[in-house]
Parts: sequence; C-alpha cells; structure tokens
Amino acid sequence: MTTTSERQRRALVVGLGISGTSTALALLRAGWTPVLVEKAPQRRSGGYFVGLFGAGKSAAARLGILDALHDRTAYDGRNYDSDRFGAWRAGLGFRDIPGEPWLMLRGDVERAAFEALPADVEIRYSTVPTNIAQDADGVDVTLANTADGSEVTERFDLVVGADGLRSTVRRLAFGPDERYLHRLNYIIAAFQLPGGLGRLPLHDGLTLLEPDRSLWVFPFADHAPTVLIGYQTDDVDAEFTEPPAVRVRKAFGPEPTGDMLGAALEALEATDELLFDSVEQVHMDQWHNGRVVLVGDSAWCVTLYAGMGASAGLAGADLLGTMIGRYGDVVQALTEWDRQLRPHMGYYQQLGFEQTAIFTPNRKQINLRRILMRAMAMPVSSQVLKFVRTHNRSGRMKDLDIARA
Repeated sequence: MTTTSERQRRALVVGLGISGTSTALALLRAGWTPVLVEKAPQRRSGGYFVGLFGAGKSAAARLGILDALHDRTAYDGRNYDSDRFGAWRAGLGFRDIPGEPWLMLRGDVERAAFEALPADVEIRYSTVPTNIAQDADGVDVTLANTADGSEVTERFDLVVGADGLRSTVRRLAFGPDERYLHRLNYIIAAFQLPGGLGRLPLHDGLTLLEPDRSLWVFPFADHAPTVLIGYQTDDVDAEFTEPPAVRVRKAFGPEPTGDMLGAALEALEATDELLFDSVEQVHMDQWHNGRVVLVGDSAWCVTLYAGMGASAGLAGADLLGTMIGRYGDVVQALTEWDRQLRPHMGYYQQLGFEQTAIFTPNRKQINLRRILMRAMAMPVSSQVLKFVRTHNRSGRMKDLDIARA
C-alpha cells in the first residue's frame, strides 16, 4: 500500500484570486501538487486599486513574483479635497499612507501569481465544491461543473478555501455565513475609469467627503484612475434590491451632484466591471477544521478599508506553504500557521474598522481632517504631524514578522 509519505500529496485550492494562486505557488514550493478550481468560466482581470505593503512585498519575493510587479503610484501628481460646488484645496492621497506601499491593480497581483504557475498545474474553470467529507487520512470533495452539469468526487490530502468573503468552502466545512460575517454597515462601489474624470488631470487624485459618504479617485502613473465610492447604511439588505447605480445615487441624495461627483456617477452607470458590496469582516476562532483550511478573505477579510487585503493574502499563503513544508503532519502545520498569523490579522482587522473614519467619515471626522490639513500647511506643525502619522500605532502598517528558523 502506498502512503501519503511515499507519494506527492494533492491539495485542492478553491479560488483563482490572489490568495488561491499564491497558495498554489507556496504548496508547489513545499513539494505538493495543487489542483485549482474556479467558479468563473475564465480568470478575472483588471479590478480596483490595492496597496502592496512590506508584508506583501516580502511574501511576493519569496513566492517568486515580486519582479513581475511594479509600483504604479503617480508620484508627480497632486491630491485635492473637493466639494460638489467646485471648490478644490490641497488634500491627502495614497502617497500620504505610512509604510511606502506600492499602488497597483488587484489584477496585477493575480496575473503575476497566475503566470508563475507551471504550465502543467491543473486548473478547472466553472467548477465549485458541493460537498466536503473528511477523515483522519484525507478529504473527499464532490466537484460540480456548472457549464455541463457533471459531478465528480475526488480525494485530496488538503483542501484550501480561497474563495472570498462568501466562501463556499467555509459554508461546507465550517457553517453558515451568518455565523462568521460581521457587517460594518457600509457599502462600497469600486471600478476602473476608461480615462480621466472630468477636469481632473489624469495623474491627480481627488477626494469628496460628505457626512457618511465619500468619493475617492486614485490616480496611477501608467494606467487610467480607479474610483472608490463609499457610504454608510442602516439597511444593508435593502442596498441589493435595486441596481447599484440607483442605490448609489440615492445615497448621495436628490441635491445637484456637481461636476466631479456627477461624472463619477455617470462612469459608474457605464462600467461593465463593478465591485458593489457591503463592507464585512470574517471573524473565526479557528481558520482550519481538520484538513480543510481557509486563506485570505475567506478566513479573515480585513476589508478594503484596511488596505491590507492583497498583502495579507500573499503573506498568509506564503506562510501556509512554509508550515506545510516544515511539518509532516497536516493538522500540526495548520495549527502552527494559525497561531503565527492570527495576531497580525487581528491587527489588520482593527485597522480596517478604524479607517472607516478616513474613507467614509462622519461630520466630526471631516472637520478634524480639515483642521489637520490646515496644520500641515504650517512648516513646524507639518513635521510634527508627519512624525506622529508614521510612528503612531494607528497610522503604521505593522509588517509580518514570520519566524522561519
């Protein structure tokens, strides 16, 4: 009889996003054979903006994809705060975020990881798991092809759920969504622009802040800008009862939109690729159940407001491969992975909660921001505030200090 120690072990990775493809790379490095399945009929491209911080850069380097990435930050541009009536003033933008992150598109990271996969790695599109049953020696997974209706049950040594906030793997192996999803009562709409926005120069950024609603335009050095619209809601479910453009317009009220907000709303209505979703975090006491483990948004979802989603996905996948390669026992590896990673993801989740005040502030927070901007215009105050912003815990992106000895 052939044992798992005498053959190359197989892992099913569900999801072809950043966390899934990065996990596949990390498992290959550990000597495993990954099989990737994706519910979509093809790999996604493009996407909204992401920041790649120190933890993400380090993980990308270990996974062999850092050289395929580059910083798209528009360093020669300016950032403005605006209102509906056309008043513009100097504002804060991506370059002011501590930690010197690289600005890029989500699709940049997904493409780099995907292209690093060997050509013989098995990838099945239009495929979803419908049943997961495990014992001490392995996991039996029923996989359904949504294109032709076929089903097959296969055995794996490990199952990785990297299938996003509303993970199918999490529901099958851990329980229903309502047990783990925690709503922050915000809605976001993120999309790419086909070109510039109105009279805003192509490499400049803009922020329009109103109580509990906001518009952000993120410029790139070598790509059309992306837009992030956010607003607070008391009824998350109601936001999905009408088309996104209708709900967003209602959130900004019946008042005249002005030129920049109006242009952004028109671009939203015209886009074919839109992320429109509620802002939710995943809170779990344990990210693994036997031989089934969750990675990325499936496990912890720090939210787009934390700015750490891509970096957290890369770092979590990289560490998972390290622990799998280090320990002969799968459950022991997953337990140690969880123990090392959890404090960092807890930090990032708290950051995501706190930074709702930055991305979708209330009236008091908007006034405080304006006071800050006036103070930063003064030479002495500017240097003090810069020091506080880069050394204070709430303004610092803590890197993952992963033990690798």
